[in-house]
Amino acid sequence: MKTATILIADDEVALRFLLSETLVDEGYEVQEASDGQEALDQLKSKPFDLIILDYMMPELTGVEVCEWLRGMENPNQHTPVILLTAKAQEKDRERARDVGVSRYMIKPFSPLQLLDVIAELLEPGES
Repeated sequence: MKTATILIADDEVALRFLLSETLVDEGYEVQEASDGQEALDQLKSKPFDLIILDYMMPELTGVEVCEWLRGMENPNQHTPVILLTAKAQEKDRERARDVGVSRYMIKPFSPLQLLDVIAELLEPGES
């Protein structure tokens, strides 16, 4: 079975490191981006199996990246997106849903919780 490739875009170095280590330990291939623009540059050129975006990032927010992703022709237009956020308000959830975010995870969350959501999104036939 092909190893899933996951892009993690988050401006918090410690969180990115934790997520990356967790995912690599589970056998995933991980690419990282430290802001929204860097994420966008990678998404334009390389297909991923899953994308994890932080809501609040410099340059472009996770929501703006997802909006671009769903609205433009690109290799990741239909790739599942998990949005990580400390913003728990309903209007933020609605905005995320409107731009095509697959799952919305509120910080803090456990790495095991994240792994469950990733497994769910990567299962064949699920979307």
